[in-house]
Amino acid sequence: MTRKVGILGGTGPEGSGLAYRWARSGEEIVIGSRDAQRAVKTAAELRARIGSSARIDGTDNATAVSQCDVVVLTLPFPGCAPLVKQMKSVWKPGTVVIDTTVPLAATVGGAATRMLGVWQGSAAEQTRELVPAGVSVAAAFQNLGAELLLKDAPVDCDILVCSDDDRAKQIATELAGQIPGARPLNGGKLENARIVESLTALLVGINIRYKVHSAGIRFTGLPI
Repeated sequence: MTRKVGILGGTGPEGSGLAYRWARSGEEIVIGSRDAQRAVKTAAELRARIGSSARIDGTDNATAVSQCDVVVLTLPFPGCAPLVKQMKSVWKPGTVVIDTTVPLAATVGGAATRMLGVWQGSAAEQTRELVPAGVSVAAAFQNLGAELLLKDAPVDCDILVCSDDDRAKQIATELAGQIPGARPLNGGKLENARIVESLTALLVGINIRYKVHSAGIRFTGLPI
């Protein structure tokens, strides 16, 4: 299947990490950013790291949305809703949006470990409310640390994929399966994203307490 994957917020650690992993696996990637030149620079750095065969480019967010079949949201939660609204006239029918964002806030002088209340229930459900009809939403990758993605070693993490749309869930599952060491799992309906997102706050705390950057989630007893 030929597709373009746009990553909004793709110059940040999570976005560039996913871009790196997926471009290595052969996906065609478009990094989106408010600053198109910054996106172009990040894409060039990743191409240099992967090799000349990597299909990865950079542009502004709106152009990335207009060009791509799959759009991945990797920007901080406070900027997500304004950006999705800004793209209102750009979304194409049939686009699959994968929301990786988590509504976290930091205490004064501390790490971002406090969950914010979201009226819709979760960041992903908020995104679904904001995108136009014909655009489907899946939630995934919230529990996979950016630091792991930017390295070359396999990750050690299950990826829960939540969606009410079978096609969106399948595409997010395929992309998760292209990251070595990751195991995509069917997380059920999109409303379950509120549970998955809250696990990120738990993982951040575990990383701090154990002085690591690689805590992940594994489910045992499954036949896969």
